[in-house]
Amino acid sequence: MGLNPGEVFVHRNIANIVPNTDINALSVIEYAVGHLKVEHIVVCGHYGCGGVKAAMEPADLGILNPWLKNIRDVYRIHKSTLERISDEESRYKKLIDLNVQEQCVNIANTTVVQKEMKNRNIYLHGWVFDIETGKLIDLKIDFKTILDSTRDIYQVV
Repeated sequence: MGLNPGEVFVHRNIANIVPNTDINALSVIEYAVGHLKVEHIVVCGHYGCGGVKAAMEPADLGILNPWLKNIRDVYRIHKSTLERISDEESRYKKLIDLNVQEQCVNIANTTVVQKEMKNRNIYLHGWVFDIETGKLIDLKIDFKTILDSTRDIYQVV
């Protein structure tokens, strides 16, 4: 990213999930956006993600089940797209991409981001790191179109 230590505010968790019930992630977003006035928010997944892979398997994983449900919900939302992909590895990578996209949408729909977007520019970025090639891929997600299509549902401010 070409930045010095202390110039990046980072929050990590399994499969980069940002559910509306994760007080830890929401607190990080509130502090970063509302208090530090962070302008760029990046959700960065990676190919080979064990959390996404686990969500694709029909297995009971105990306490991980509610967490992985968030990824299974992404699969449900994009089921028609994913099931058109016959190659399992390609479907897995596409689910990783779509999970990054949906987590960015979750962030955009938080109250603090909505409030701050009214007064200044905030930029959302969906990236995926390809561990095999070492490349960082910008998914070039069209957030404006996505958010315009759901604003009537999620807009709170």
